[in-house]
Amino acid sequence: MSALAKSTVFELVAVADIRPEVCRILKEEYPGLRTFPDHQSLFAECPVDVICVSTYAPTHELVTLDALATLPLKGLLVEKPLGHTVASAHRLLKAIRERGLPVVVPHNLLTSPTSLAVIEKVRAGAIGELKLVEIQCKNWDIINAGIHWLNFFVVASGNDPVRSVHAAVDKSTRTYRDGMQVETLAVTTAITQSGIRVIMYTGDGTPINVEGKDFVFRLLGTQGTLEFYGWEPGYLWNQEWILPPSTGMSGHQRHLENLAAMIETGVPDYSVAESSLSALEIVEAAYLSGQYGCQVEFPLEHFVPPVPTDWEPGHPYSGVGGGRDGRKL
Repeated sequence: MSALAKSTVFELVAVADIRPEVCRILKEEYPGLRTFPDHQSLFAECPVDVICVSTYAPTHELVTLDALATLPLKGLLVEKPLGHTVASAHRLLKAIRERGLPVVVPHNLLTSPTSLAVIEKVRAGAIGELKLVEIQCKNWDIINAGIHWLNFFVVASGNDPVRSVHAAVDKSTRTYRDGMQVETLAVTTAITQSGIRVIMYTGDGTPINVEGKDFVFRLLGTQGTLEFYGWEPGYLWNQEWILPPSTGMSGHQRHLENLAAMIETGVPDYSVAESSLSALEIVEAAYLSGQYGCQVEFPLEHFVPPVPTDWEPGHPYSGVGGGRDGRKL
């Protein structure tokens, strides 16, 4: 809403929120704003041509499909993750593409001057051939923040298709966040077809090995390293500190300006939405890996859960009951 209000292209007209106290606060903050108790009443009484779906992930598909069915839309913003499952996100994006409408998904590392400069340097070969992306994230989880970080990895690796995902997921504290059950701690690893790896540490009390930081992104190549710290400006390139110029816009406003440009030209660009969907596939594969204790091979739609086993690594082998001799592999 702040980004819409600051833009010279958009007019902030209305908001729907199921909490009356939120609507009261917003009417005071934005004079003239119309408020509604749910999205259905907003769509029925205030037909706008652009909507921003910023609800909990399990509702993204419902709200978006209702908008497509009832509004003379010109474009949409749908928050990340596109859906709470890959299947839901596929249906949502398919419906938008069938209408030929432009859509943006506000992954703000794709509008941040720092992370964009890092991606450009990687693509230009400044650290040689990219081999590893290490991500450290404190007090968040795979789906609500990790979707941002994995989206960055998808783009930084040149959309190299993922080969497999393996994750260890601790669920001991029954934590929920943003409408989703989430893990206490997790380590997620993914390997692309060309062998680029990502290792992502997320969760409560994740130790960060750069003092004073809550996020660390470390990219290792055959000829050097790059390092930056989430939303903070500036990055380290082979121990040289570089500060890219600011755009003066928030990430959400930059995404909305991009949406306006697509509406004006009539040429939708689905690359960000598609990279977001690729990141969501890694997220879902990580949770499947944690649930079943196995590596998840891609394509994800071919995944079949393994047969349950009583095999316990680290226990002495009894000599009976089958198995394979690891020395003969």
